[in-house]
Amino acid sequence: MSTELETEIYEEVERRRNFAIISHPDAGKTTLTEKLLLYGGAIHEAGSVKARRAQRKATSDWMAMEQQRGISITSTVLQFEYENCQINLLDTPGHQDFSEDTYRTLSAADNAVMLIDVAKGLEPQTRKLFEVCKMRGIPIFTFVNKLDRPGREPLELLDEIEQELKLQTYAVNWPIGMGDRFKGVLDRQQQQIHLFERSAHGSKEAANTIVNLGDAKIEELLEQDLYYQLKSDLELLDGVGPELDVDLIHQGKMTPVFFGSAMTNFGVELFLNNFLQYALKPGSHESSLGEVPPTYPDFSGFVFKLQANMDPKHRDRVAFIRVCTGRFEKDMTVSHARTGKTVRLSRPQKLFAQERESIDEAYPGDVIGLNNPGVFAIGDTIYTGKKIEYEGIPYFSPELFAILRNPNPSKFKQFQKGITELREEGAVQIMYSVDESKRDPVLAAVGQLQFEVVQYRLENEYGVETLLEPLPYSVARWVQGGWEALEKVGRLFNTTTMKDSMGRPVLLFRNEWNTTQLQQDHPELKLTAIAPVSGQTSTS
Repeated sequence: MSTELETEIYEEVERRRNFAIISHPDAGKTTLTEKLLLYGGAIHEAGSVKARRAQRKATSDWMAMEQQRGISITSTVLQFEYENCQINLLDTPGHQDFSEDTYRTLSAADNAVMLIDVAKGLEPQTRKLFEVCKMRGIPIFTFVNKLDRPGREPLELLDEIEQELKLQTYAVNWPIGMGDRFKGVLDRQQQQIHLFERSAHGSKEAANTIVNLGDAKIEELLEQDLYYQLKSDLELLDGVGPELDVDLIHQGKMTPVFFGSAMTNFGVELFLNNFLQYALKPGSHESSLGEVPPTYPDFSGFVFKLQANMDPKHRDRVAFIRVCTGRFEKDMTVSHARTGKTVRLSRPQKLFAQERESIDEAYPGDVIGLNNPGVFAIGDTIYTGKKIEYEGIPYFSPELFAILRNPNPSKFKQFQKGITELREEGAVQIMYSVDESKRDPVLAAVGQLQFEVVQYRLENEYGVETLLEPLPYSVARWVQGGWEALEKVGRLFNTTTMKDSMGRPVLLFRNEWNTTQLQQDHPELKLTAIAPVSGQTSTS
């Protein structure tokens, strides 16, 4: 590899930043995403999810069902340039029924932004997603949102994060007032007060007056009690709070905390500027060749998400690839680690929710969309040069099961196509009975909304109406050692044997008690709540 190319890759990696936003539903994730795009110059005016009128306003919630309900149930990728940095924002589902999709998206993220509602503090979904970030050891930036509404004391929120998440906090900025009296924030690094003027529903960038902390003018601009409260809070923070430590941030042990209001744009730009400064740049990944740095000469990347019908007019299927090493080039030919086949990567796209822009090259940290003619599965590695394979992405134990029936035999082809494509993109897990006479697929999901989405999409994207028949199971366990291990045990009671979409045996139980009972009766049978990662197949 030429030194010139090596330098080019290094320089491009240096200016890449990649992150996912994690939050509980209703914390304001879609609004914050829009405002980051507004400040990044990627959109010119922000509009709420339910009331956007122009195509360019539609940011990340592209599915009609999401727009109607004002929730995020798919993840998309938004890329934009800001301050000479290329930012890849991986938008994650905000609904708890889609935590598995969020887990997959976090496998492609270098940083996470934890969004918290100032009135509610830490909520169940935020805690759950924080655990995933902790497991992956990725830096977490905290944005406390909705300061334009009454909420809890900022010091109380910092204490909650430290106590519950065992995470050191450092307040990068500090709010002045709250609710109707929210006047702005103090930037602790620069010792400057940013006073904001509200813009029309936050659709434009907020006007901003900057005053140095020691400036006598502050007493004219701020009400006395707010100014004294600020001074008192700062004395406490400076006295007992820790110093900002970038190494601890990168290790996921300290979270920089930002206060603001995405709806009114207060504090969003300050957050973005600091994020670029402290965020982790694209780093090394564990692989079959050991740990490989992003500047490794050959191209490689992995598939973390598949999505069918992002553009209903073209019935397309897009594979989302996280670039890990080297330089990606349009029309390049790569090897597919799982199948050993050679694939030509034509029509690569830069993604902006539903909008596409074709690209000629991409670098580590970028996410590209590739047309997927049924070749890719979640967790697949593609590469050039020496064979390399990244760790697959596991499926987790579903808790809800239902038979999906197609009452209209004339729609059999469309039904099969829809099931195959939705399964490939990980919208839901699909299982089948080992009894060959029972051909209807069994949907297995973490939450009820996944079932609704599958039925909605089958009807709207494939023209197939379906019927759901709930099954009385709540636990699934994969059999380690496959069919051979299962056959050795002989007949089993209080369980139903199914096969997953890759032909591997799965046992379904009505409850945890039945699961424990079976394991006590057959200690030689090893069961796991997480499916073997892609590529490790076992056939019936």
